Amino acid sequence: MKPEANLTGLFVPLVTPFTDDLRLAPDALARLAHEALSAGGARGLVALGTTAEAATLTTEEKRAVVRVCAAACRAHGAPLIVGVGTNDTAAAITTLRELAESGDVTAALVPAPPYTRPGEAGTIAHFTALAEHGGLPLIVYDIPYRTGQPLGVPTLNALGRLPEIVGVKYATGAIDAATMELLSSSPSGFAVLGGDDAIISPLLAAGAHGAILASSHIRTADFAELISLWQRGATDPARRLGAELASLSAALFTEPNPTVIKGVLHAQGRIPSPAVRLPLLAASADSVRRATDLASAGARHARRVTAA
Repeated sequence: MKPEANLTGLFVPLVTPFTDDLRLAPDALARLAHEALSAGGARGLVALGTTAEAATLTTEEKRAVVRVCAAACRAHGAPLIVGVGTNDTAAAITTLRELAESGDVTAALVPAPPYTRPGEAGTIAHFTALAEHGGLPLIVYDIPYRTGQPLGVPTLNALGRLPEIVGVKYATGAIDAATMELLSSSPSGFAVLGGDDAIISPLLAAGAHGAILASSHIRTADFAELISLWQRGATDPARRLGAELASLSAALFTEPNPTVIKGVLHAQGRIPSPAVRLPLLAASADSVRRATDLASAGARHARRVTAA
């Protein structure tokens, strides 16, 4: 029997705020976490995802990020998902066991082994080992344009039948025949969470259970409302709000994630610096200004869009 993960609604994959000299800013991270779960209405948080620049964090910094996010989730009774991205199966098992021992983590978000491209059979073997030995429920992160490893619907359904695999973050860059097949054939207890921000509205319309969206740092409550509207069958306001949020997402992704998002958060006074660590470079002033303007204009009119 699958563990109860309740993977519906909005999950915010938090950035890792830094100071101007690139030190971790845990107080700012805590504020973002509490904002998302209280006024923002998010269902839960994701720590150490791509948006968190996890690849550039030290082991101790990663542990600090998880501690901060876990404290916020405990305070709000919310689930915490933690990213575990590696192409070393044994190392991933070690990390999963450490997270499981903390007792604070609901599930781990794990991509197909990046760069190695082990094939779909190798990917199934990788996740089977993690499921059997890691001690945590798993969410498959299907993002082939980053990992280089595409996963077909039969493979995703095979993974979804493993007892410890509770969902997929689906970010293939398209809504196509394979998407519709997955949504209609996925096993019971296997949640499909959208991960492509700009096309989340039509994916929700097609039946996705929720979403993990970097864009939802900005106008969190409206992204949460978008999911709720589709789940309630309020199609007209959902379409209008979805179109508006798609424009915001497009602006937030004009440069590599999370550079524009961090720029907007800094412009809003929510983090101490827009700094990112190499190999990322800070977003241009023009990109940040455009996204900030869209965020501000959209926030002023969001209630009109959903109520009309």
